[in-house]
Amino acid sequence: MDELLDAIAALVSLVSPEKVQAIAARVRRTSASKAATALPSVVGTPLASTVVEQLAAAWQNTKVGSDELASMLIAASHVYAKAASEQSTELVWTGPTTPFVSARRTEQALLQVINSAEQSLFITSFVAYDVSTIVKALNAANDRGVTISMLLELFQDHGGSITFDAIGKMRTLVPAANLYAWRDKADPFSDGRVHAKVAVADGRMCFITSANLTGHAMEKNMEAGVLISGGRIAKLLDEHLRSLVDTKIVSVV
Repeated sequence: MDELLDAIAALVSLVSPEKVQAIAARVRRTSASKAATALPSVVGTPLASTVVEQLAAAWQNTKVGSDELASMLIAASHVYAKAASEQSTELVWTGPTTPFVSARRTEQALLQVINSAEQSLFITSFVAYDVSTIVKALNAANDRGVTISMLLELFQDHGGSITFDAIGKMRTLVPAANLYAWRDKADPFSDGRVHAKVAVADGRMCFITSANLTGHAMEKNMEAGVLISGGRIAKLLDEHLRSLVDTKIVSVV
C-alpha cells in the first residue's frame, strides 16, 4: 500500500487537479490488470506518463478497487492543492547566476515584503546602510499607515559590535520606524549579535535571508534566502519577534 500511496503523491504533485480528475475518471472504467495500457495516454508528457505507469504497477500489487483508487486520487489532489495555496516558497539569490536555475533577486524579494505590508512590518539586520530603494519603500509603507519595527545591531560605542551607528542612520532615513536593539544579553547569550536577517509583513509573508540591508548585499554579494507567503512560518516569526519586544529581551532605542 505504501508504494501505491507514494505513486499517488508523486502524481498529484506533478499534474493539475483537472488532469487528476481525468485520470480518476479513466481509473473508474479500468481494472488494475489493464491500467498499464489504459492510463498513460491520459497525460501528455513523458515524465507524467512515467509516473502514471508507476501508479499502475503499484495498483496491481494491492487489493484496492477502481472506485477506491479514483477517490484516493481526487482526495490527494485536493489536499495537495489546498496546502500549496496556503503557503508558497520561492528561492531568492543575489550573485552569479546560471541558465539552469531561476530565482528571485534579494532586493526584489525584500521590496515585495515591504510593499505588501498593510498593517505591520518587522525587519531585522546586523548592519544597515543607505539602500535608497529600500528606504523609499519603507517611508512609503509608513505613509500608508504601516507600523514599522526594526531590530539592528548596536554601534560599538553603545555596547554593540559594529563600527558605525546604523541605528542612528536609520532613524534619520526612516524617522517613523520603531527601532530596537539587543542590549541586555544574559548567559548563554553574552557577546551575542543580531545576525538574523528577516522581514515580516502582517504575519503573512516573510523573507529569510543571509543579506544585510546594504547595497553590496542587494547587488554584489552571494546571498541566499527564501520568500514565504502564507502558512504558519511568517505568523510564527512575527509572533516571536513581537514577543522579544513584549518581554523586553530587545528594547526601544
